[in-house]
Amino acid sequence: VPLLKRKGIEFSGYIPDSNSSIVEFLVVYVLPFLFIYVICAFVYRRISKGGGMMGGMGVGKNNAKVYVQKKTGVTFKDVAGQDEAKESLTEIVDFLHNPDKYSKIGAKLPKGALLVGPPGTGKTLLAKAVAGEANVPFFSLAGSDFVEMFVGVGASRVRDLFKEATKQAPCIIFIDEIDAIGKSRDSRYGGGNDEREQTLNQLLAEMDGFDSSKGIFILAATNRPEVLDKALLRPGRLDRRVIVDKPDLKGRIETLKVHSKDVLMDDTVNFEEIGLATSGAVGSDLANMINEAAIAAVKAGRKYVSQKDLFEAVEVVIAGKEKKDRVLSKEEKQTVAYHEVGHALVTALKKDSEPVQKITIVPRTMGSLGYVMQVPEEEKYLQNKDELMARLVTLVAGRAAEEIVFGKVTTGAANDIEKATKIAKAMITQYGMSDRFGLMNLATVDDPYLNGNARLDCSDETAAQIDEEVKNMLKECYEEAKQLLIENRDVLDKIAHYLYDHETITGKEFMKIFREVKGIPEPVDTTGFTHSEKVAESVTFNEDGSYSSTLSGPAESDIWKGIGDASSDTASSGADNKDTAKSTINEENPDIFNNSNNE
Repeated sequence: VPLLKRKGIEFSGYIPDSNSSIVEFLVVYVLPFLFIYVICAFVYRRISKGGGMMGGMGVGKNNAKVYVQKKTGVTFKDVAGQDEAKESLTEIVDFLHNPDKYSKIGAKLPKGALLVGPPGTGKTLLAKAVAGEANVPFFSLAGSDFVEMFVGVGASRVRDLFKEATKQAPCIIFIDEIDAIGKSRDSRYGGGNDEREQTLNQLLAEMDGFDSSKGIFILAATNRPEVLDKALLRPGRLDRRVIVDKPDLKGRIETLKVHSKDVLMDDTVNFEEIGLATSGAVGSDLANMINEAAIAAVKAGRKYVSQKDLFEAVEVVIAGKEKKDRVLSKEEKQTVAYHEVGHALVTALKKDSEPVQKITIVPRTMGSLGYVMQVPEEEKYLQNKDELMARLVTLVAGRAAEEIVFGKVTTGAANDIEKATKIAKAMITQYGMSDRFGLMNLATVDDPYLNGNARLDCSDETAAQIDEEVKNMLKECYEEAKQLLIENRDVLDKIAHYLYDHETITGKEFMKIFREVKGIPEPVDTTGFTHSEKVAESVTFNEDGSYSSTLSGPAESDIWKGIGDASSDTASSGADNKDTAKSTINEENPDIFNNSNNE
């Protein structure tokens, strides 16, 4: 201080009060920490009530929707074309309704069932129908609902779900797309995800932990059963595998009837024809077709849906809507016309091909500039080698027609070549229809309920030989298609010009022109005729006493015998010959025509 004074420096000072320093310390240091502590305590209490760290934010709670029968509004009557699946699930419903009936004999309710099938076949609809029939609480959620960004959330939601289900037992838990959490822990199928594995482990533990006698039943759905963990599929967990496959002809007809029950239809509607035209379609496709047909009828100003609307709807679902704004040049239109007629003509010439329903060169929104619609005469579950070879010849016939007529080919056959290559490769690697490889299985189908693509299981050398065999098979079919079209060039030109002018023709128009050019008589409409009348109408008697018939098949020789006896015993007119033939055939061979495939 004396030094400061000698230097003339002014200064001042005070002695701080000890009480004020204590207050300052409390305000600056203690109060903020106290405030933070109170906030943390409040948050901790909220989290504790919420059931865990993530429960405080609602993350760990399950997102399952609880339905009862009146809310689902679906019963087994609303599910068509899946009789076997319904039969399997009906037993579950009966067990939930009458558990004592089964427990008396010692039977236990299966803990779960796995619904397996392609997309759109009605797996979710079946699950809702089970809930509607059982009239019990229905917990519905998707496999992806269990997974979040936070570790441990999935396991927490599984625990919460089963806790709620136990309270409301008897009940049904439905997990859609279970492959989202149930994938095999093998790294081949994307294993190694800790969060998914924790969720799966918790699900397995909960399935082992609950008592099935309380009436808790688990339904799960997937279209990728091959990727599911084996532990999930063992007995005591998902005991049953219920196949929900694409419907057959009978199933498609029933499905069409279910989806059209509230749609006004006219007398022309024939669901059997639509069912034949929609081979391979699933329930969702058929429902979409009915809706598209109803929309088309309204746009046309009609009050009823017709058969024409339904066939147009089939085309919309398969190929898309007509692109009326796309105008093809004259050369392109000619090329497309010859291309499509090439397909159709070879179809008519090959006896193992399906008949033509329609030919069009009107572009569609899904990319096609034209197509030939074929409808089988009956539902088939097997195809022989001749039928597959006929299919290959038909597929490459469009490109063959382009080369024959124009001397060059276009990109229009890309999809045909893709389909033909796939069929030929399947014949060689899966069906054992190759002379070179014989009965060897050289491919495995991955994801049979999705894309159904085959993966080769062979060496690179064998794969190269397979490619060479496919190439030779397609080349042979291409040469056969060219030969058929060259021999029938007059028919090809006639129908192609007609299609060019009209853009769309029916199968009947196509066959009428085909028969005219080939000199084949039109078949007689024998609707309502007896079998003898049908046979007699197929016969043409000549002035010299000879005769010919359009009939063929195993009964042909017996038919000729009956007609020959009739014609040799009479010298009357052709009409008399026919009448005599009817009576002779009727007396000697009453079941000839009924047993033939030509009715």
